[in-house]
Amino acid sequence: MQIKHLIVGPIQTNCYLLESAGEIAVIDPGGDAGLILDEIKKINGEVKYIINTHHHYDHTEANQEIKNKTDAQILIHATDYTRLAMRSKQADEADYKADRLLKDGDEIKIGSIILKVIHAPGHSKGSICLLRPNFIFTGDTLFKDGYGRTDLEGGSEVEMEKSLAKLRKIIKPCMMVYPGHGEVFKV
Repeated sequence: MQIKHLIVGPIQTNCYLLESAGEIAVIDPGGDAGLILDEIKKINGEVKYIINTHHHYDHTEANQEIKNKTDAQILIHATDYTRLAMRSKQADEADYKADRLLKDGDEIKIGSIILKVIHAPGHSKGSICLLRPNFIFTGDTLFKDGYGRTDLEGGSEVEMEKSLAKLRKIIKPCMMVYPGHGEVFKV
């Protein structure tokens, strides 16, 4: 298993390529599809999933271009799918469609590993984290020095506080945290 960290798009979003046993998941492709696709070629595996931790454009902008080149499935929490689909209607095209809608507790198998979906609303109604025993992708729920904004549409300070309390029970010492922006860190 390997995790490749890329910084993409106009507001420096963390995108991750998670490879296991020849299968790849692209997590939060927020722009720079060409760069992401070049890195995928270097890994030389099959892109199985494009996983969005939430619907904001800086985490989804390269979804369709990567899907078109790889035929990967796009996964997003069911609550955020409505917002993703609205952008498709506004663009009057088939972009921003999802192939699988996620919910809390779902499992996503990539090669020989399984990511567990943790619903963590607060930044958006459908924000998720992706958990393994020794690491977690937190999207814009948790950063090294804080947490995601709650003042955008669908955000909620109350929900964020509940999600952070939930993560405090889940995240263990020595876990690696892969946030949506900023530095990757170890707890």
